[in-house]
Amino acid sequence: MSEKSFHKNQRPFSSRVVDGVERTPSRAMLRAVGFNDADFKKPQVGIASTWSMVTPCNMHINRLADEAEKGVGVSGGKAVQFNTISISDGISMGTEGMKYSLVSREVIADSIETVVACEGFDGVVAFGGCDKNMPGCLMALARLNRPSVFVYGGSIKPGSHCGKDVDIVSVFEAVGQHAKGEISSKELNEIECTAIPGEGSCGGMYTANTMASAIEAMGMSLPNSSSRIAVSRDKSEEAHAAGRAVMGLIEKGIKPSDIMTRPAFLNAVTVVMALGGSTNAVLHLLAMAKAAKVRLTMADFTTIGKKVPVLADLKPSGKYVMADLAAIGGVAPLMARLMKEGLIDGSCMTVTGKTLKQNLALIKPYPKKQDIIRPMSRPIKKQGHLVILKGNLAPEGAVAKISGKEGLQFEGKAVVFNSEEQALKKILEGAVKAGHVVVIRYEGPQGGPGMREMLSPTSAIMGRGLGKDVALITDGRFSGGSHGFVIGHITPEAYVGGPLALVKNGDVISIDAETRSIELRISKAEMKRRSEGWKKPRPKHKTGVLAKYAKLVGPASEGAVTD
Repeated sequence: MSEKSFHKNQRPFSSRVVDGVERTPSRAMLRAVGFNDADFKKPQVGIASTWSMVTPCNMHINRLADEAEKGVGVSGGKAVQFNTISISDGISMGTEGMKYSLVSREVIADSIETVVACEGFDGVVAFGGCDKNMPGCLMALARLNRPSVFVYGGSIKPGSHCGKDVDIVSVFEAVGQHAKGEISSKELNEIECTAIPGEGSCGGMYTANTMASAIEAMGMSLPNSSSRIAVSRDKSEEAHAAGRAVMGLIEKGIKPSDIMTRPAFLNAVTVVMALGGSTNAVLHLLAMAKAAKVRLTMADFTTIGKKVPVLADLKPSGKYVMADLAAIGGVAPLMARLMKEGLIDGSCMTVTGKTLKQNLALIKPYPKKQDIIRPMSRPIKKQGHLVILKGNLAPEGAVAKISGKEGLQFEGKAVVFNSEEQALKKILEGAVKAGHVVVIRYEGPQGGPGMREMLSPTSAIMGRGLGKDVALITDGRFSGGSHGFVIGHITPEAYVGGPLALVKNGDVISIDAETRSIELRISKAEMKRRSEGWKKPRPKHKTGVLAKYAKLVGPASEGAVTD
């Protein structure tokens, strides 16, 4: 055990809790949970764990939290573990339960802030596994502004079916294939039983891996945190290193406000674009920036998207998963390449206590014979895949995920549904045909409430072979596993009288990723007439957390935050 001595200035919060005669009752309580005399002179570090058996994404995080506690201890600190919640998007997808998913981000942020501020911890190591854990953790760390390190729980290994890699999105798409009669009930069950082999987050460049990569690019996690596999020795070693790293930040006085700067957020957006990451990155990075008091807008995604190509051939629209990327060196070599091209700022501070440029100087380039990360001269898409659209259907913006495989324009006739369940039923029954624009509304932050992800409908469309022939638009959002011609986050949302509420079956909708527009082809006079006749629906929840969330939440174009 290290015998370092720490100045009172290095434990500014814990000293208020444990120093002096008047704090005797506090020390008495802490002795019962394992403190001794020496511990009261050490910086206290909260280990925020999202461990639970709710989901494979988080079922191993208790072991990683134990390693972080050891890392704090050998560096002279005193660690205290505590838990916060996690929900599972994959399990609740397509049900009423999914309305709680985005709500959980706020609960996680609030609960970490509450515990750390109440107990007087001088630093924090936060662990996340499932999608909302990561932005929730970072929002709390930004608000608290105490020396902090984030650790990603790591990605799952792919499952195997008939010699091919499968994952959770394979299961969702298999449901559509089964509905179309392409696979039998027996094969559907086989895919169900093999897709999720163990612990770790969903393996493609879905939301969990997207946000982990963004946080690494931002400098709030250790190099290659985002691409280490959950079951690897490297991940355990990283957790231990994170405990040591937070103590280094305490000694140096480096806080999240020194790391989570505007240039760091722009680095995060750049890496998300190059990786072909989830549309949820727009929502979460806006929310994280607001917590950090950093100016970030949807326009920044447009600016970066125009100059940053998609280089990663990763699922859902590509071939590979995060385990494949980890095998060739992870995300860090990509960041080094982007920095060399002048696309990211290497001067940003990181949780290592060094700049991003200093960290990347130690990183080896990718092997020559690999096709997971393309060279700049041969990108998968010349411009970013996350396209911010505006027009009379989305005056305040919408987010499209355009890989290029779906084409860049779509025009078709609307088929309108007032809930995800209605849409999924009709898609599986075959009522949605080529040339349709599926409209799913009243699923926004307030209207849902909770802004559900539309993975079930998009997967059903892909499973029925309509991925290139049908567009789907919504004021809800999409799982990182969604692909096809999909546009979400339409703002203002239908529930507050946004234009999406005025669409009727058969209306022509035009979407153009090149002009970045989304238009409802009706006259202004007709739009006004419909608006005057529209009535706001009654709230779906009058009590409980969803009702509270609906009253507090802001628009998706500003991150859908509750503060």
